[in-house]
Amino acid sequence: MSQDQPHARPTLRKDGFTFKQFFVAHDRCAMKVGTDGVLIGAWAPVAGARRILDIGCGSGLIALMLAQRTPNSVEIDAVELEASAAQQAQENMQASPWADRIHVHHQDIVSWSEQCEKRFSLIVSNPPFFAPGMASGSVARDTARSTATLDHLTLLRCAAQLIEEEGLFCVVLPAEAGEALISLALADGWHLRYHYDVAAYAQRPPNRVVLGFSPSAGETLLERLAIRDEDKSYSADWLSLVKDFYLFR
Repeated sequence: MSQDQPHARPTLRKDGFTFKQFFVAHDRCAMKVGTDGVLIGAWAPVAGARRILDIGCGSGLIALMLAQRTPNSVEIDAVELEASAAQQAQENMQASPWADRIHVHHQDIVSWSEQCEKRFSLIVSNPPFFAPGMASGSVARDTARSTATLDHLTLLRCAAQLIEEEGLFCVVLPAEAGEALISLALADGWHLRYHYDVAAYAQRPPNRVVLGFSPSAGETLLERLAIRDEDKSYSADWLSLVKDFYLFR
């Protein structure tokens, strides 16, 4: 290539999603790379985290984002029930710059939490939220999204077994499901420390929420984010949140 010839734009693979520092293949996963996973991966408070757990890791997206955001001393465990997703997550980790510190476990979180002797300073999850019987036409997708495979009280109690006393358990959910989870969590002894409302557009009500719970009491930090401005362009807040990950054109 001559020096005055412009550099060609890299070819983007069609079987997944290309980020600035890693690629996530998701063609064998029921749940694809989406806004919710990117949101919690970019937002979750990682300052001071020593050991991180991703419950229901799917393709491994969130674990990879958290690896990018943390020092090499931070170990990350990722637990996934579905066999093909766990295998693809493992392949995505091995192809990433952080293969030596992300560990994928093909197991259900209930059994894994009973056997695990580690305690985690940060636990994250993009959990199922549809009630059983709400069909999308894909058995694998319904399984991944249905609380029949992991109801929210069970999720809270697994996290409680695994979290450090000063740790954080963070989830992303549709707004209505998030409010229901808050009630469950408070009744089960958790304290709400972060409440992050997320709207698709400015001036519209939130359609999803990111929540951070802790076994320890403390002030609740309330925040709001609009992903797009009313003219449909990405908002400055969203661009700031994901600038280290997205290849904006």
